[in-house]
Order: sequence, then structure tokens, then C-alpha cells
Amino acid sequence: MKPLSKIIKTHHVLLIFLAIFAISAKVQAFKAPFRAKDILPLLPRQVSWPIMKTLNNAADLMPSFVGAATAENNSILQWKGACFYNNTAWLEFHNNSGTEFGGGTLHIQVSKAHSWTCMDIYVFATPFRVTWDYYILSREHTIEFKEWESEAELEYVKNRGVSVFLMQAGMLGTLQALWEVFPLFTNTGWGENSNIAFLKKHMGASFEERPQPWVTNITADQIHSGDFIALSKIRGRWGGFETLEKWVTGAYAGHTAACLRDDKGNLWVAESGHENEEGEDVIAILPWDEWWEFELTKDDSNPHIALLPLHPDIRAKFNETAAWEYAKSMEGKPYGYHNLIFSWIDTIDGNYPEPLDAHLVASVMTVWTQMQPAYAGNMWNEALNKRLGTQNFSLSQVLVEVEKRGSSFGALLAAPEQDNWVYADGKSASCVVFVFEMYKEAGLFGKLASSIQASEFTIKDAYSLKFFENNASRLPVWCNDGDTVKLPFCQIKGKYRMELPGYNTMDPYPRMNERCPSLPPKYSRTAGC
Repeated sequence: MKPLSKIIKTHHVLLIFLAIFAISAKVQAFKAPFRAKDILPLLPRQVSWPIMKTLNNAADLMPSFVGAATAENNSILQWKGACFYNNTAWLEFHNNSGTEFGGGTLHIQVSKAHSWTCMDIYVFATPFRVTWDYYILSREHTIEFKEWESEAELEYVKNRGVSVFLMQAGMLGTLQALWEVFPLFTNTGWGENSNIAFLKKHMGASFEERPQPWVTNITADQIHSGDFIALSKIRGRWGGFETLEKWVTGAYAGHTAACLRDDKGNLWVAESGHENEEGEDVIAILPWDEWWEFELTKDDSNPHIALLPLHPDIRAKFNETAAWEYAKSMEGKPYGYHNLIFSWIDTIDGNYPEPLDAHLVASVMTVWTQMQPAYAGNMWNEALNKRLGTQNFSLSQVLVEVEKRGSSFGALLAAPEQDNWVYADGKSASCVVFVFEMYKEAGLFGKLASSIQASEFTIKDAYSLKFFENNASRLPVWCNDGDTVKLPFCQIKGKYRMELPGYNTMDPYPRMNERCPSLPPKYSRTAGC
């Protein structure tokens, strides 16, 4: 293989030529033969990727909803694409297949391309199917639906049409976005740096390096029942998942647990999301020493860990017996996948980073349901049925039922989760829901408990609650030992200083966190949401 310097030298003339074209394309009135961005993916990786990485971001992996194409008279969908600036679509019903429900043709007319080499990529969806296509020529294109799957699909398409999504970054942006997202899930230094770069870019996270040692010499006798543990993982499978979770929710931590002492004074850690010997993520209660040893020596996600001690007044309310009873009743149950996304989605359109929206969520769910029907049922089908008051409806049936009721899928997703809902495998609790259900049972919410749904709390909501120590003199003596910056909580592991914006600032109130927006980069919430 040629050295990188030789490769760059071989192509520097071409790069200069492309740069000239990129500039000239902006000042010339006629259509450019091509744009530099359109052909960068065709160049050697060593040349193209450093340039591509500066242009777009991971959000470009998500198609943007442009509208629904219908067969109604005088109802032609129009929009501006990434490549073709003048686009229209309409639907035509037919029965060329001679079947019971017939089929249809989706017509897509594209024109006015910004260059001769660009391309638009589209996704087309109904509640029963998803397909895609790409266009590089200015003309009319068609998507054939030879046969509608059922009367329900036919009626849905008659009333709502076929949803049209645009990969708004085009070919280049989509490839670059894949390049940005892929390493997030790799258990490598590249993956860790990619997670850090993503959170800096999309959330404004700092990742300031702390002085060594990066592990605190803890004396566990200063940890009490109810103390909250916040973890932030930045590499591997969980690191990538947490990075995306942080981005959509605004949380600066991605996992939680809580401390409990038994009647003999032994310290335990209760958490939802512990991986058992079968590789399943379950709710577990582990001895502190075992849990801490795992995080120090076996957790390859490079977890950064903070201990958030309860305020003495809050700790005085903590009913240890009730907390243990709840934790033991949940021990061994699966991690709370059922309500995972519903803690995040509180509003019809105020929780989705662009270009994400409820239409896209429905389409992603449709694709995943076709690929992994059992997994889809565990993730959202039961929860959607509970919101509708139905039983055993498939995703497509849910979407049709929502349309019949004159509502929207966005409104259904935003309906608050209820802590008393019981799923096929029992009550569902993600990591933060598990801890805050325990807090409810332990009496920390007092008379407000009946009006608080723990399953509506994100991790950001959790550490923002005014439950924690606010007097630095009462923190454990080893808290932030050796760090030049004294945090209001105790970071006990991690190279980078953890930050929890809004920490310990919010008093509890009835129905809190049920209607809260969470849009990046500020993640501002409305009063009383």
C-alpha cells in the first residue's frame, strides 16, 4: 500500500480542481456539471473521509418526513429534495393484479437537479410495509404496490396515503453519517473517541480530563441506603447506545443504580440492566464489593461513575424495609424495554431531534417489526396496546385504530406510561424507573406519590430532582479526592470530569415529567411540564 503522503500527492491536483468547482458552483447561474460533494465518496478513502467528516452528522442517517401521497383530487404532494429541487408525488389505485383489495402506483416526478451527478434517496411506508428507491434522472418514476395486504391497509392508504421520507443529506451525507455512527458501538479507542466527539458536537459536553488517580479510594461505610449512582459509558455496545440515549433525552449519564443496606449493615447495589450468566439484562441486587470490582476490572465500556448522596432530610424519609421489599419483588425480572422509549417521548413534536418525528418512528417500528417481530412486541406493541385500551393488536392494527379514532401516532406515543401497568413478563422498569419506583415505595415522594409516574422519568429528570446533598461539608471525606474541581456530587471513577447540568434543582410536583419537551442542544423544559 502506498504511504498516505503519496496518495495525497497523487490526488492533490484533483482536490484543487474540486475546490474550484465547489466555489464556482455557488457563483455561476447555470447548473454545475457536478459538485465536489457529489463525487467525494468515489475518491480514495484517505482523501475523501477527512473532508466528508466535516460536512454532515449522524442525524443524516434519519430520513425526513416530507408528506403523504394520496389519491385525492387536486391533492399532489410537493417538496424540495436534497438533489432535485422540484418534486411532486401522487397515488393511483388500480387492480391490475385482479385481487380482492387491488393495488396502486405511487408516481414521483423529480426535476431541477442542482448538479448532474447528485442523487436523492427515498423511503416509502404504510403501516404494513416499507420500501425505498433512489433517483438520479429528472423524470417521472413509479413505485408499484401490486396488492394491498388487507382491507385495513387499503382503507388506511385511502385515508392517509403513502408516507414519503427523504434522506435529506443525499448519498454523501448518508455515507458520512454511517461513518460517524458506526464507531460509536465499537469497543476500541476509536469508538471511545467517537462517542466523546459525538457528545461534544451534539450536546456541548466538555469532557475535561481530571487529575489522577481516576479511581477513588472509597470507604463504603459512608455510603447510605438510597444513595443514587449515575454511570456514563463511552465505548462498546452500551457506550454507543447510551450516547444516542443522551442525545435524544438531554441526560449526561446513561445508566443508574441505587445503594441499599441490609439489617446487618452490609451494602448492596440494586440495578436494572445487570447482565446475567445467560447474557440477559435483568434486575439484580449485588453486594457492593462484587459490583464495584466488576466496574473496576471487567466493565469494558470505560464507565464514569458518580455517587449522589441523598440529602439528610430526604434520607430520614427513606423507608429501608419498603425499599427492600420492592427491590426483591423485582429481582430477576427483565430490564424494562417495554417503557424505555416512553420515558423520553412526552409530547407530539417536542422530543424529536431533527429530522426525527413520529412518522419516522412509526416507519422504523414497521421495519423492525418485519425483521424481529418478537423483539418489536417486547419493545413497543404491548405498551401501545395499553395506551389504546386494546389487546394483542399488531403495530399495523394499532396505526389503523389510531387513524379510525381521529387521533395521531404522535399523540399515542406521548401518552404517559403508568407505573401500575403489568406486561406479559411482569412490571417493566428500566434502570432509572427501577430506582425511582423504589424511591416511591420508600416514601421519598410523600403525599405526591400517587400523582407521580416513575416511568416518566429520564435520567436527566432523576438527577435534576432536589433529593440530593447540597452542603459540600457533609459529603464523604473521600468525595472528589485529588480533583482540583469540587463537584456537588462524588465522582468515584473516570478519566473525564462528569457534568450533570441542572443537578439537584427541581422540587417534585404532581404529574411531573409527563409533558416535557427535550430538544437539543439546550433541552429546555417548560414550567410545570
